[in-house]
Amino acid sequence: MTKNLLLDATILLGLAILGVVGYKLAPLLHPKTDVALPLSSCNLSQQACVATLPDGGQIGFSIEPRPIPALKPLQLQASFSGSQVRKVEVDFAGTEMRMGYNRSQLERQSGSDNRFAGQASLPVCITGGMEWEATVLIDTGRALVAVPFRFVTGN
Repeated sequence: MTKNLLLDATILLGLAILGVVGYKLAPLLHPKTDVALPLSSCNLSQQACVATLPDGGQIGFSIEPRPIPALKPLQLQASFSGSQVRKVEVDFAGTEMRMGYNRSQLERQSGSDNRFAGQASLPVCITGGMEWEATVLIDTGRALVAVPFRFVTGN
């Protein structure tokens, strides 16, 4: 009886710890944004995309090479006009299948206040082609703005 009670208590403690860890890590997987723009109709697989930000400025975002491959280094570039930007990250998520945490921070390019660049790579999907959403997370100092774009890799 005592062993069963101890085992039950250990299992409950383990579940509680998992719950706390999940709660603490949730902002990494789903960052709390102040403004989430609607999904852009622009396809990153075909071209660089532009979106208008809430403050009236614009973001230009591109991923190269095109078409966008899986398991190869990708060059990410974001440029801004009419907006002050402190930090830029790009979060990649599969639209139909969870592919794990995949976020890249873009670095401010030397000599430029409005250009950011970085690298990323995407995992391969065993089913072939995959639709992805690249959400550009922009920290303006006053708000965290999410700008989503879609593209397809593979077949």
